[in-house]
Amino acid sequence: MTTHVQTKRLGFFTRLLDEAPAVERYRLASEQILHAERYGFDSAWVAQHHFHEVEGGLPAPLVFLSHIAARSSRIRLGTGIITLPLENPVRVAEDAVVLDLLSDGRLEIGVGTGGTPSSFTAFGLDSANRSEIYDRHLATVRAAWNGGPLEGGDSLYPVAPHLNDRIWQATFSVWGGTRAGKAGDGLMLSRTQPRPKEAPQASLAEIQHPIIDAYLEALPEGREPRIVASRSLFVADNRDEALRLAEKGLRRVVDQFAAKGHAIPGDSLADIMAALDTHAGTPDDVIASLSVDTTLSRVTDLVFQVHSVDPPHQAILRSIELTATEVAPALGWQPPVSRSEKRVALVR
Repeated sequence: MTTHVQTKRLGFFTRLLDEAPAVERYRLASEQILHAERYGFDSAWVAQHHFHEVEGGLPAPLVFLSHIAARSSRIRLGTGIITLPLENPVRVAEDAVVLDLLSDGRLEIGVGTGGTPSSFTAFGLDSANRSEIYDRHLATVRAAWNGGPLEGGDSLYPVAPHLNDRIWQATFSVWGGTRAGKAGDGLMLSRTQPRPKEAPQASLAEIQHPIIDAYLEALPEGREPRIVASRSLFVADNRDEALRLAEKGLRRVVDQFAAKGHAIPGDSLADIMAALDTHAGTPDDVIASLSVDTTLSRVTDLVFQVHSVDPPHQAILRSIELTATEVAPALGWQPPVSRSEKRVALVR
């Protein structure tokens, strides 16, 4: 097992699940991302979900990120993920180019095959064919950005071959890690995933290390690895308050996770947090919990989300602050140097 990474980048991820109408969800998520930028986060990521309010509130991530781009100045903006089989790949390529130009080159494009079978049905597709459609659509996006001819002979305007260096592929599997590596793309690891039947007590790190190994082995020589580890994280000043909110959120969704194959060994909050790979508590609690996750020493990007705790908005803002000031620095992240600090350093 090889460790290639020392310096980390810090990301904030949201599935837009605040308990509010859609327009309020979008407003709150915008505030959270801008707050993350103020506290030095390097990137912000949003998920795409069609139709299902309880799974995620955003069907159009590139539209939402264009709004964030106009209100922010530094933070990189990523999709985590675009469900590529459900999209017209030429339109994805076009919209991504426009957003990247308007954001001064801050776009990161995470893509994946998607999850909910009923979403495919609504688009007139069979989810059993998702991998085949995904491969075809991703090849079209790549070719379009490179200026290659599309069906009928037209080509993209404007072209953007550099965006091919900002693709990230999400996967749960070793095979998916190999696919991302061969392509020279970034690798996106999930915050949690069901344990295999042959190893029900396996840690998330034990599942994800082989994916990283396969990715690094397949990566072309000279290509720098890009590895995101998303983790569920909620930090508060008070342990009791953190665990109270964690219990409220996790018990609301535990049955959904069990239906997806997660084995919940007991009914205590500790059992549920362990099964769903959730880190909650004070900064010291969370640092200690995350320090056990050996995956994190191998990734380039630590991306934290409050799901499935889903605390109130003000608590999310405070969690962002504590993550940036206490938790992430203990895990190898260095906050960006401000312009004033740079000036002082030059004077010295």
